[in-house]
Amino acid sequence: MTSRDSGTRTRKAPTERRQEIVRAAALVGLAEGLECITLRRVADELGVQPGLVSHYFPAADALVAEAFTSATGAELDGLLPEEPAGPGHETPLSTLRRFFVLIASTEFDNVSKLWLNARHLSRYRPVLRDHVVEQELLWCRRVETLIAAGTGARLFHCENPWEAAVHILVAIDGSSAYINTSADARTAPIADLARTVAERELGLPPDTLATP
Repeated sequence: MTSRDSGTRTRKAPTERRQEIVRAAALVGLAEGLECITLRRVADELGVQPGLVSHYFPAADALVAEAFTSATGAELDGLLPEEPAGPGHETPLSTLRRFFVLIASTEFDNVSKLWLNARHLSRYRPVLRDHVVEQELLWCRRVETLIAAGTGARLFHCENPWEAAVHILVAIDGSSAYINTSADARTAPIADLARTVAERELGLPPDTLATP
């Protein structure tokens, strides 16, 4: 927790200050859960008065929702960059292979927990629900675009990229559903589940998307 500084502060532009608040809230959500994001907690993390945070976010639910979007959006850009494949870039096949290598690691466990947390809370928080649905669709479209590009380049064999994207993401989410309770027990049996689903959906030979 950051202690408040009684010295003179540099006045930040509204956009910069708002982004700073959202980033701080996202870090709290990733480390401890979305329930722990409160206006006072975020103010303490930034070393400012709660009134400053409430000036930008009068309702905590709006801050929780934006923190979720910030964290999961950053994850998506890290796993599946939006830039199209081309000369000097990864191919759709190599991008997808890298994607499955990354999600099989523990690096993104906190984000998997955040998704599970958000889907539970969205039952009671309409603002958060809207953000969760928006992010789900964004993820599906990003995967669909990658599959369509690979199919057009004859790297994949897929008649319905959208349907394949949904199946792949459901397999990933299903694999993450037990992350809070029995991660150790379920890791080995389902470690390759999402990858093998993707290979089947894209008409690829077994282990094509495995680590080279």
